[in-house]
Amino acid sequence: MSIAARDFRELRLDGMCRNFGSLNALKGVTLNVRRGEFIALLGPSGCGKSTALNCLAGLLTLTDGSIWLDQTRIDELRPEERGFGMVFQNYALFPHMTVRKNIGFGLAMQNRPKAEIERKVDEALAIVRLTDQGHKLPGQLSGGQQQRVAIARAIVIEPPLVLMDEPLSNLDAKLRIEMRAEIRRIHELIGSATIYVTHDQEEALSLADRIVVMRAGEVRQVGAPEELYARPAHADVAEFMGYRNQVRTKASGATVSIGGVSLPANAIEPVSDGDAVAAIRPNDLKVAADGPLAVTVESAQYHGQEFYCSGRTADGTELYFMSEHRVAKGETVRLAVAPNRILVYRGDK
Repeated sequence: MSIAARDFRELRLDGMCRNFGSLNALKGVTLNVRRGEFIALLGPSGCGKSTALNCLAGLLTLTDGSIWLDQTRIDELRPEERGFGMVFQNYALFPHMTVRKNIGFGLAMQNRPKAEIERKVDEALAIVRLTDQGHKLPGQLSGGQQQRVAIARAIVIEPPLVLMDEPLSNLDAKLRIEMRAEIRRIHELIGSATIYVTHDQEEALSLADRIVVMRAGEVRQVGAPEELYARPAHADVAEFMGYRNQVRTKASGATVSIGGVSLPANAIEPVSDGDAVAAIRPNDLKVAADGPLAVTVESAQYHGQEFYCSGRTADGTELYFMSEHRVAKGETVRLAVAPNRILVYRGDK
């Protein structure tokens, strides 16, 4: 196989800013990406992750800051001069062109020899496992197959960096899981760096070497999936990483009060006695006969192996929890949680 990413050592985002009038969509985003890394930009809608990707691609200009590929400043280059591959949410395939023509379009724009284009298109089709689909039009393919064509078109130009903007959001759940594995396989095969925008924390956790959590145009935390899953640095990062229970509470030493019960906890930020936020994942709150927290069940949804439930303590605190057995609305159950799974953050923000 001859398709491989062009060699580089590091992509560097240096204080990247983008304003839309009075709106600061990106506020000094700084990040280093090494060759071969898979980076996920994760955050809610409007946090700036797609704006960052479009600035990298050259589809938006920077208001301030710079982008470097090794020693070359690239934010002043046109999109085609940067040589990056781009995979869009809506595939962006030419409906009147065959799969082969779509994949080879970028090479044709570079005036590559016809024989080279044919050879590289063959290789790209093999990589995305669509060798027998090259003669078809995009409309004759499934959504998953169209996404593979879009990936093939992005990698066939041998980019140092592949940019992906929520590429799986239009696929059903089964296809999303399948395509995650394919995207990671292709990433490792060609050796490029990949920057992948998503609002789905499960996607980010399963795909990325490092996750960049963004909020309101700023980078809130950068780390390995295991680090962000187990120890988010801030309460807002914890909320986005699945700590749905965010309880405004009082802290006293190494304990917090939840539902009128004092519980030992794990302080992530320095917390003096007083206002705090206790963050707990629903799957860390388990039904247990001797649990210290009593809640009245308000809802229970079957999610396969467990029921996803919500309930309230006597003082009105709402808690989301998991149960291996069906529980009924109005029933009182007791909940237990390990002390190290109650994360505590400052409550003054």
